[in-house]
Amino acid sequence: MKAIAAVMLLSALQLGAQSAFEVASIRPHKGPYTEVAFRISGPKVTIVAYGLEGLIMDAYQLTESSQISGGPPWMSADSVRFDIAAIAPGEGVSSNESVRLMLRTLLADRFQLKVHRVTQERPVYALVVAKNGPKLKTSAPGEESSVTAGGAKTAQITMANVTAERLAIQLSSGLDRPVVDKTGLKGHYDVKLNWIPEFAGPPPPGSDGVNIFTAVQEQLGLKLEPQKASIEILVIDHVEKPSEN
Repeated sequence: MKAIAAVMLLSALQLGAQSAFEVASIRPHKGPYTEVAFRISGPKVTIVAYGLEGLIMDAYQLTESSQISGGPPWMSADSVRFDIAAIAPGEGVSSNESVRLMLRTLLADRFQLKVHRVTQERPVYALVVAKNGPKLKTSAPGEESSVTAGGAKTAQITMANVTAERLAIQLSSGLDRPVVDKTGLKGHYDVKLNWIPEFAGPPPPGSDGVNIFTAVQEQLGLKLEPQKASIEILVIDHVEKPSEN
């Protein structure tokens, strides 16, 4: 697809002016994994079994891997996964936005990541409120933010203290196109979603076998509608594997 605009070169120097973690440890994830998790607890940020691709998606609020262009093969979670333990400045619960900025700085400093952005029109799913209204549980004040995803035959997403925008990003990982938040919901929510992935084969005994579209509508009171929208594409200009520490 044709790029219609090129904007904003992001360098390590520019990112250095933004927030940064006080300390951060990056290690290759060892052995098999049972979950992929991103948790914020006070100033502590814990990231488990993420590929570089996933780190970039979270840092830049991308909704699916097709929004990343270029980069080496090891960026995929199928090649190398990382565990990150970091401490943010201050003592309170860090906001998702501040953590994203710190993660960008970490990627620039430790992965030597340099990128630029372009915009393309692509098919998307719009996340909207279903006819009977949302079925989302409002998070308790000061609740820790976390996202955990896993499962094979039965897929599951468990999220705490997240926005509808963050939910849309997470839903994109199980679909064939990006999900764009058009719910208009401004709160923070606790979300639990279960469905049967299309690639998983016949549903297990006792399962109702709902797909992700039905699950989103029945369990969350939201709906995924096919649309077209201008989507940001992040082009990788340079990246390196970090040293282990």
